[in-house]
Amino acid sequence: MTKTSERSNTAYTPSDKLWNAEYLKVMASNFLLFFAFYLLTPLLPLYLDRQFGADKDMIGIVLSGYVIATFVIRPFSGFIVDCFNRKKVLIICFFAFSICFFGYIGAGTLLMFAIIRTLHGIPFGAATVANSTVAIDVLPSSRRNEGMGFYGLSNNLAMAVAPTIAIYIYNSTDNFHILFWIALMLAFIGFFCSATVKIPQRELVQHELKFDWDHFFLTSAWLMAANVCLFGACWGIMNNYVAIYSEKELGISEGTGLFFAMLSFGLVLSRITGRKGLREGKLVENSYKGMLLCLAGFVLFALSINVWTYYISALFIGLGNGKMYPAFLNMFISLARHDQRGTANSSILISWDVGMGIGILSGGVVAQYFDYKAAFWASAIIQAFGVIMFTGFTRQFFLHRTK
Repeated sequence: MTKTSERSNTAYTPSDKLWNAEYLKVMASNFLLFFAFYLLTPLLPLYLDRQFGADKDMIGIVLSGYVIATFVIRPFSGFIVDCFNRKKVLIICFFAFSICFFGYIGAGTLLMFAIIRTLHGIPFGAATVANSTVAIDVLPSSRRNEGMGFYGLSNNLAMAVAPTIAIYIYNSTDNFHILFWIALMLAFIGFFCSATVKIPQRELVQHELKFDWDHFFLTSAWLMAANVCLFGACWGIMNNYVAIYSEKELGISEGTGLFFAMLSFGLVLSRITGRKGLREGKLVENSYKGMLLCLAGFVLFALSINVWTYYISALFIGLGNGKMYPAFLNMFISLARHDQRGTANSSILISWDVGMGIGILSGGVVAQYFDYKAAFWASAIIQAFGVIMFTGFTRQFFLHRTK
């Protein structure tokens, strides 16, 4: 019997309540953290184009800055939340994250905006690791797979819903600064919410001072991390360039909000229907279903046959990501020791962010020398390669380590 199946068969009692008060607070703060950040994401290419006259290459460079900063800080974030008081770490990082939104409002040059965007990645990366590790702490062990599946919904849903609302607000006001102020307000609400979470007492981990990669990255999951990186690249291309692609090449402006609404619906539906599989430990099966649905979505989007395929592709991508990501998250946790929860969380997030950064940069370069349609075909090809990699290598890699 695998470790995964052992956990999934653990009987739970009514006292092992999934939706306890602390878990709900962590979910809410995580939703607001991602909502505030991704409220700006789809419209920043338009903002940089109209406000500073940035070309496609420069837009890609500026937008990838936060990914680089996040990538640098996350290995240390996992180590810090494993070794120090997690609530204090979370509060400090969340406050710094909230303050950074003032920078967008005051940035008067492209260079200043690029600096602020890059610096914002540091508290964002640290806060996401701290918050997700706190979520594990407040969940009953018998409901952890299921609970982390729903926890992932809070950030995936925020990443999908926020652009819908952002595009609606921008189309109604034609004012980017309103979005900056709204993001600032929501970030501070999330900060205050996280400050009220009560975390069970735990013995702090005393790591030796000698250098060890396992303090910063879950090396036992390296191949899974590479696979997640590929899927993150596809999301990076889609999430950052869909608005400008839809407006400039498909002639769809207001309809972009509906695209993200369909994406959100797919995410919610897949989390609800996939909870049983997570509870039963069917992580590989959920991963397969999710990555194949995503592949269908990216291919449909790249084809852009008509407006219907445009919206259906969003539904497929949402359904796929909603099944795939939580399965991978629990696979990472399954390979981690009890004192590596923070490291496991930071590792999958690092992998996703590296992929996002590659996607943003490569998407901008491909769009500059070809067009945005070619960039989205690249995302479909990368997704297909990720499916092949999982089928041929990653699946057995995970199953062998959980025997």
